[in-house]
Amino acid sequence: MSPGFPIRTVGLISRPRGSHIPAVLPRLFEWLRKREIQVVYDEETANALPDSSNGKPRDEVADNCQLLLVLGGDGTLISAAGLAATRGIPILPVNMGSLGFLTSFTLEELFPALEDTLNGNYSVSERVMLYVDVQRGEKIIDTERVLNEVVINKGALARMIQLELSINSDFVCRYRADGMIVASPTGSTAYSLSAGGPIVHPSVDCFIITPICPHTLSDRPLVIPQSAFVEVRLAGQTESVFLTLDGQRGIPLESKDCVRISRAKETLRLIHPPKKSYFEILRSKLKWGEA
Repeated sequence: MSPGFPIRTVGLISRPRGSHIPAVLPRLFEWLRKREIQVVYDEETANALPDSSNGKPRDEVADNCQLLLVLGGDGTLISAAGLAATRGIPILPVNMGSLGFLTSFTLEELFPALEDTLNGNYSVSERVMLYVDVQRGEKIIDTERVLNEVVINKGALARMIQLELSINSDFVCRYRADGMIVASPTGSTAYSLSAGGPIVHPSVDCFIITPICPHTLSDRPLVIPQSAFVEVRLAGQTESVFLTLDGQRGIPLESKDCVRISRAKETLRLIHPPKKSYFEILRSKLKWGEA
């Protein structure tokens, strides 16, 4: 459903386990009812209610709303990103987790943020997404859109793997490493950061390629244009190698498989606090300047 105004239907996706969401829901539903806003919610949210019969699969929630309200941590938002991006629906993210780079509204800001959004007074950050497919021989065996990162890595007991990287069909390097991360600017503060990659402002048009524990210390992260077409091919003998998409899905890979990554045509429309800058969020989450 197109977002449009006035907003009459809000979709709700949440992760109630271990959070205050069950206590928040009655007040939230009453707040929306008084404004004659219909709410559709997913099955996980329904399980936190006395009557769980009205929960819907998440794709149905996204099909039937103009605004997607996400209550949870970054993982909950990431799981909803593809649903919202492919339908052009903005996400209002409220942090109910621990860190939350993407879920930048606090629980205390929930109702003021909803009020502003329903009145059309909100700021949107357009976040680029990655399109990835896996080629095995002449066949494409899987495709996906991801927000943060595409990761190729070895299993816990597997040996170091060999990966051949090409950019725009130009051979770059053969890596011996525990794996490789291809991240969007949004994903630069996730796994890539832990592996030594740079923090990149979300407005920068680039991808980050970060090897994981490379055998050669001179194999450093690369920053490339978003217009680039990236291919990573498994070379040599492999065992227990997986492709992980935004930490949500895992796909076993075989020798000679080729993982191909490019910019997706869809972008995620992420509503953010108008008076809270990206750097303020970084300072808060990363504890910059604290002794």
